[in-house]
Amino acid sequence: MDVVYVLWLRAMKQVFRSKSRVLMSVIVPFAVLLLLGIGLNGIVTLPGIAPDYILFLIPGMVAMTVMFTALGCGVQILWDKQFGFLKGVLVAPVSRLEIVLGQTAGGATTAIIQGLVLLFPALLVGLTLPSLAGFCLACVFMVLVAVSFTAFGVAVAMRMGDMNGFQMISGVLSFLFFGFSGAIFPISTLPPWIEPLTLINPLTYSVEGMRYSLTGMSQIHPAICLTVMVGFCVVTTVGGAYLFRKTG
Repeated sequence: MDVVYVLWLRAMKQVFRSKSRVLMSVIVPFAVLLLLGIGLNGIVTLPGIAPDYILFLIPGMVAMTVMFTALGCGVQILWDKQFGFLKGVLVAPVSRLEIVLGQTAGGATTAIIQGLVLLFPALLVGLTLPSLAGFCLACVFMVLVAVSFTAFGVAVAMRMGDMNGFQMISGVLSFLFFGFSGAIFPISTLPPWIEPLTLINPLTYSVEGMRYSLTGMSQIHPAICLTVMVGFCVVTTVGGAYLFRKTG
C-alpha cells in the first residue's frame, strides 16, 4: 500500500502548491449560488421541499463542485502519459490495482476538500450547520461522489490519448450529469419526459442525499440514495481498475 500513499501524497502536494486551483473551483459554484439563490430566493417557493430556494440550491452546488473536480482528475492521467510519469509507474514492480487506487484516492481527496471548502461560504448565505450525524452523512455522499467520478474520469482518460478531446468530453458529461441531477429544479416539477433521465442519473441520488443531510428534506429516500451511490461507486471503481490493468 506504499504506492497508494505515495501517489495520494503526490496529488496532495500538487493541490497545496496551487492554492488558486482550489480557490477558483469554489468561486464559480459560489457565484452561481449567489446569482441564482439570491436572485430567485424571493420568487421561487418550494413548500414541502425546502424552506427557501437558496437552501435547496446549496447541496446541488456542493455536489456539482465535487463532481466537476473528480471527473476532471482524468486530465492528470493524460498529463502523466504525455510526460512519461505513467510509463515509469507502470513498469515499476507494483500492482496495477495499487496504482489506480492511488490515482483515485488523490483525485477524490482533492474533490472532497473543495466540496468542504464550499460549505464555509455557504454558511454566509443561509446554510445552518446540521447535526453531527447530518454533517457526517453529507461527507459520506461527498466521498461517494468523489471516488465514483474520479474512477469514472480515470476510466474515460485511459481510453483516450488526446487531452483536448478528454476535456471536451468531460465538459459535456459534467454538464449532462449536473443538468439532469435535480440540483437546480425539484424533480417533481420537471416535465414527464425529463424525469426518467433524472432518475437514471447517479448524481441525482447524491444531490438528494446531501440535501437530506444538510436540510432534512429530500424527494428520494436517503436509504435509496445511499444504496445507488454505493453501487455506482463500486461499478466505476472496478471498471476503472479493469481498464487501467489493460493499459500497455
